[in-house]
Amino acid sequence: MKQLVLVNGPPASGKSSVTRLLIRALTGQGVAAMPFCLDSVKEGLLAEIGTGDREHDRMLGRAGYHAIFNLVAEMPDSVVAVIDAWHGFQPESVLRDHLARAGVTRVIEIWVAVAPADANRRYRDSAGHHHAGHPPASAAADALRDLTARARPVALGPVIEVDGNSPAGDEFVAQVLAALRAEETG
Repeated sequence: MKQLVLVNGPPASGKSSVTRLLIRALTGQGVAAMPFCLDSVKEGLLAEIGTGDREHDRMLGRAGYHAIFNLVAEMPDSVVAVIDAWHGFQPESVLRDHLARAGVTRVIEIWVAVAPADANRRYRDSAGHHHAGHPPASAAADALRDLTARARPVALGPVIEVDGNSPAGDEFVAQVLAALRAEETG
């Protein structure tokens, strides 16, 4: 059985920090876990293909998402893919199709919750570290605030919520491990 962890939440919620912590913790517990970050894939596409308008940026996001699930499909079932992305940027049916194509039988979702004002601050603070193809903080502020206010988990399996403003600790890791192991024994 192929298990997958979706680290989900709106942009600038703290998904990448949670993913790094989770990967270290899982590997420390002997779980073979592989991180996939949509922003990292998209940065490579932007560097090689170039920037464009907002639709171009969205197209690269869709292409990167597709590529990640192609890689997940090639992974052995013993490796847990951990996908760091805003999984609500497309219709849920797209995610369901990718999961089916990759042979994923169980999804565990980490929902990284953050207040709209905190997401805006984080996005502004990290704007200098992103490729120029990402929307500028000034243009993204209103859209990000609205998106963060209405964002919800996709809930295709167990959902474990963490606060994007505080580091996820041992309890969070124990919940993820229990969810992964529940399928092994179920």
